[in-house]
Order: sequence, then C-alpha cells, then structure tokens
Amino acid sequence: MSTKSPHGDSVALRLNVIVASTRPGRTGRLIGDWFTDAASSHGGFDDVRLVDLAEVGLPFHNEPHHPSEGRYLYRHTQQWSATTAEADAFVFVMPEYNYGFSAPLKNAIDYLYHEWQHKPVGFVSYGMTSGGLRAVQMIKQVVTTLNMVPVNDAVTIFLRQALDGAGRLVPDPGRDAAADAMLHQLGRLAAALAPLRVPA
Repeated sequence: MSTKSPHGDSVALRLNVIVASTRPGRTGRLIGDWFTDAASSHGGFDDVRLVDLAEVGLPFHNEPHHPSEGRYLYRHTQQWSATTAEADAFVFVMPEYNYGFSAPLKNAIDYLYHEWQHKPVGFVSYGMTSGGLRAVQMIKQVVTTLNMVPVNDAVTIFLRQALDGAGRLVPDPGRDAAADAMLHQLGRLAAALAPLRVPA
C-alpha cells in the first residue's frame, strides 16, 4: 500500500516486525517469521522487514546525550536509528516475562525518540497462561508517550495450544484472521499519519 506525500507523489510504506526476545531457545523468532510472511502476503505494506533484537545486539543504553537530541555517538545507535526511522509502522512480537514486557524491547525503545513518532504499532504477544496480554497493556503507556499509535486489533498466542510436540506453530485460521485484521488497521493508520512524519 502506498500513500501520497504532501506534494502529491506516491510514497511506499514500510513495516518493521521487531522480535523482542533475545533469549536463547526463544519462540519469538518462529512467531516473527510466521508474522513476517503473513504481512508480506497481506499486501498492506510495500516493504516488510524482520528486525530481530538478538541480531541487532544493542548493549544496555550507553549514549551520553538524550535521545530527543539525536546526537548518537555509537555506530550501533546510528544503525538502529536508521532502521527505525525508515519504517512507517511497527509490530512488536513480544513475550510476557513476569507480567511485563522484555528488557531488550524497553532498551531498544529508549535508545531513540523522534524515530518512533507518529507511527502506528501493533502487537503479536505470546505466553503460556495469558498469551502476553498483560505485557501488551503495560507497554501501551510507553509507546503512547512517544506519540506512537497502538492499534486495538492484536494477535494473542497461547503457546500450549499454538505449538506442536516438535515446537512448530500449529496452523490456526483464527490467528491468521487476527493478523489480517491488525495489518489492515496498521496500513490505514500508517497512511493517515504520514503527513505528520514529514520533517518540519
């Protein structure tokens, strides 16, 4: 899906699917790969990128300047800034740890400021008993502080039902439909918010 810039020309929309868990043996990458394929097939975005925080490898926040200044000294921050700034929307593929979201995700968010602004965000959460719902509720106050717009449609995955004995995702039409609904809302919001993302 493309949108129009203030000058009337067509602008391609990019979605970053961010895998939030960095734990060895995590299920997050499996779910991230599934959702990235679903988003690519959906067609609501011209470009869909999987961004795995385990591969990004950000250290614990070590920039001396406030993120709102955009004065990044380290290459890892500059690369993370560029990756995030190029996206028009995000999906966080996120587990629930102790009723909250993962520390690597909070760290990745806190590195930046302007790069997140006026962009929609969706959530693919997973967990054993709650499906990650409590983590999603907790992170909403973080993303709205950055002027991000969380969508109400979400994908909630209960791992006991979602995985087979070999650790593979069991096909689930309901999960596919939830992903489709969320992607539809993300695409609409990414296009609607585009004028706000034009540099002043």
